[in-house]
Amino acid sequence: MKPLAATDLAALRAAIAGARVLVVGDVMLDRYWFGDVERISPEAPVPVARIRKRDERAGGAANVARNIAALGGQATLLAVVGDDEPADTLQRLLHEGGVTTHLRRDPHIATTVKLRVLARQQQLLRIDFEEQPSQETLADKLDDYRRLLAEVDVVIVSDYGKGGLRHVDAMIAAAKIAGKPVLVDPKGEDYSHYRGATLLTPNRSEFRQVAGAWRDEPDLVAKAQSLRASLDLEALLVTRSEEGMTLFRRGGVVHTPTVAREVFDVSGAGDTVIGTLGLMLAAGLDLPQAMDWSNRAAGIVVGKLGTAVVLPEELFA
Repeated sequence: MKPLAATDLAALRAAIAGARVLVVGDVMLDRYWFGDVERISPEAPVPVARIRKRDERAGGAANVARNIAALGGQATLLAVVGDDEPADTLQRLLHEGGVTTHLRRDPHIATTVKLRVLARQQQLLRIDFEEQPSQETLADKLDDYRRLLAEVDVVIVSDYGKGGLRHVDAMIAAAKIAGKPVLVDPKGEDYSHYRGATLLTPNRSEFRQVAGAWRDEPDLVAKAQSLRASLDLEALLVTRSEEGMTLFRRGGVVHTPTVAREVFDVSGAGDTVIGTLGLMLAAGLDLPQAMDWSNRAAGIVVGKLGTAVVLPEELFA
């Protein structure tokens, strides 16, 4: 990417400040326990971690919204959570991060929590707490979604397979009627319920899971364009780790190589990619330009530990 002139950069940052993005999907609280391991447990052949520090971060769709707000955009988050302490913590973290929240509380479930235990920056263990939201709460969330559509420029659907997007087909249809682009970070082997979205952003392994393995680059292009056409998508963006990103559209293919300087932790990188992409589209950039900025943001965030955000001074340096 060519560096922007100061006037162009000022104009882009002004456009970002006015860009409104609605993020809808599965949210979670990422908890990190940092410690030291100096011995093996006498009870079982496992390491004993003595915890020295704790950290909490907004994860999943909440991390997408956090990335948008951190870059100066207007992020609104719609999601279902439990009526519990982790939900209160998520609400606080998002408020501190400048995200406008519409969190539907379901008293019958627990908020999704991922607890990671680390020693010397290496993960020893991850413990997940999660439950499926009720149909009634999801119906209320769909009503909220239709009301919020008029107030935003772009919609991002962040699917982590936790049950919060059972009405994703109705969400895509409503956004199309309202004339709002819908970007989807997909999950699972069946993409049919994302039909009609503007863009999907699977990573390399997710795409292989749906389209099958490819022999070479032409075979990859054929599989990607076939999937794009069958799902009636405007575009398909495949993130390819060290190989960069490839954008497939009806008019052709655009590839950008990776810009990562040091890969420390890839968790949450997909959140940064789709968050930056949606924000740049809402700011008026075209897809190839938005992809370039997303690629740059991904190269920065993989150098950080855990679910993290990219700051304006890093992205626009």
